[in-house]
Amino acid sequence: MSFEILHFRESERVLQGKNLIRDFQATMQYLDDVLYGSLYRRELLRDGLAEMGWRNNGSLNFLEGRRYQFKGYRSGIGLEANLSFYEYILEGLFRLQIGYDKCLIEGGILLLTAKRSEKSPYGTSAKMAVEDVELLYPTIFLPLTVVLFDLGEPRYLKNPETASKNFQSPPISNPKEATL
Repeated sequence: MSFEILHFRESERVLQGKNLIRDFQATMQYLDDVLYGSLYRRELLRDGLAEMGWRNNGSLNFLEGRRYQFKGYRSGIGLEANLSFYEYILEGLFRLQIGYDKCLIEGGILLLTAKRSEKSPYGTSAKMAVEDVELLYPTIFLPLTVVLFDLGEPRYLKNPETASKNFQSPPISNPKEATL
């Protein structure tokens, strides 16, 4: 398992009350399996959430008249995610809080990457997430579950020599030859 789950403000009780604990854990394990070592995570995340039932439960919109949507929604729980940048924590929390304030959700799940710079003076991603969520109270006060994923390097980056040998670029035509 290459993810860590952090619960805030009794979010685990909210998930249990919605009978979502098993589905939530199964979804996180499925996403971990699908996304580990992948390159196109955004599309795979969207597909994985749809397969696990987080994208087909009504409208994902949280602002009327706008295209702002949660990444997933199920049984009153909003799900936001960005697996590229930990710093998305602020935007993700803000989006979930809007949904909570508008009574569209009863709790939120935020998926983030655990990967940060090795030179970071702030300690582990889990420690930083706990501090960030605590520092943002009372502005951000919804029941919240943060999941930190360590998805590794994309497979093609693990052995760049093999990747470059297997990559074939399309033939480049000479623009001077392509006259009309």
